[in-house]
Amino acid sequence: MQRRWRVGATAGVAAALMLIGLAGQARAQTDQPVIASVELTGVVDPIIADHITSAIQRANDDHDAAVLITIDTPGGLGSSMDEIDEAILNSAVPVIGYVAPSGARAASAGAFVLMSTPVAAMAPGTNVGASTPIGLSGGDLADKVTNDAAASMRKLAETYHRNADVAESFVTSAASITAQEAFDQDVIEYLATSQDDLLTQVDGATVTLANGTTVTMHTAGAAIDEVPLGGFFGFLHTLLDPNLAFIFFWLGLGLVILELIVPGHIFSGTIGTIMLILAFVSFGVLPVRIIGIALLVLSVIAFIVELKAPGFGVWGVTAIVALLLGGWFLYDRAGGVEVSPGVLVGVAIFAALFFGLVVVKALSLRHTPPAQLRPIVGADGVAITPIGPNGGLVRVSAEEWQAISPGDRVREGTPIHVTSIDGLVLTVEAISDEHASAGQRAPAAEGGDPA
Repeated sequence: MQRRWRVGATAGVAAALMLIGLAGQARAQTDQPVIASVELTGVVDPIIADHITSAIQRANDDHDAAVLITIDTPGGLGSSMDEIDEAILNSAVPVIGYVAPSGARAASAGAFVLMSTPVAAMAPGTNVGASTPIGLSGGDLADKVTNDAAASMRKLAETYHRNADVAESFVTSAASITAQEAFDQDVIEYLATSQDDLLTQVDGATVTLANGTTVTMHTAGAAIDEVPLGGFFGFLHTLLDPNLAFIFFWLGLGLVILELIVPGHIFSGTIGTIMLILAFVSFGVLPVRIIGIALLVLSVIAFIVELKAPGFGVWGVTAIVALLLGGWFLYDRAGGVEVSPGVLVGVAIFAALFFGLVVVKALSLRHTPPAQLRPIVGADGVAITPIGPNGGLVRVSAEEWQAISPGDRVREGTPIHVTSIDGLVLTVEAISDEHASAGQRAPAAEGGDPA
């Protein structure tokens, strides 16, 4: 029996290898060119950079006819841009950069990627440019960075005999031009309405790569090998969105403040911290401006000051105005990265309602006189989770409460008795066997202590 299993397994492996060989032989016999297709959408970050460089490397290993990068990006991290550019410039397989569909843009880092490709094309209704590096630094350092970026852009344009003056203006003047202007001014080689139109135009053209070698393009009727980013990495890439970063910053801030004002909301504090971390990671990739960060910090301070005064007064108005301006100036808008006006207004409304209603209500509960909450003192319940000095959950009067047990640790499922309350956190003790067998405890005394 065991020998039959081994023979069957060996035969299965041999059949699989034969099928793979036949498939490869069939592909070789058809001589159909293969083009690896990959998308550069959203922010240029380490995730998308690794994805594109891997696709280019695989295309070189498989000796594909070309790599097609479809571009629609507002820009992103300079180091990730450099990684993509290096992979393109060192590729033995020609890379086609195509800004599409209509309405797409190759801004900031995206313009560098497009200029690094030996075949540059754009769809009508797209634009390229606005590549001035803007970050948190200033002064002479900013000038040095700008000059270096301008030199790099000119070098890329000259490598493929394009209009270096116009390309350099993307950096020095933050110029942005349309697809038609780019074509007319020799910044790109092709103006194509669709991918099929582009591949038809490119077919038969002789292309000079960055290393000086020439390649004849065979793209008409080519098989398109789509290289998707993948679900998990696509999700991570989506998180690095300027709108999501802005939303996470404010929602995370609100949850953390709620945890500080009303202790015991473990999940709100944890989720808020995670959101703030994600926001700051995105801020590190996006072209953030110091004025935007300063205005957002000012809005937070103004909201907190407003909590000290009843109603919605001058500090509340200051907070809203600072929030709107902070969102507006948070990113380098010249590079195409910005907070959507709808998202900006929505977050401002949420912040006003959150601080003006939710946080104010939480503060009022926090400072409610003990007499109003005293009926809970003396009540009995059950521990939902283990309870110790660091807290846990109990159910009292059909409601869940945060609770602590200064004495012995209370196990899950143990009957408990409420001895005191501080804000919205109960102090409890386990009901002894004698009390449990009696079925009830004496009513609480006037002072709140058990009789």
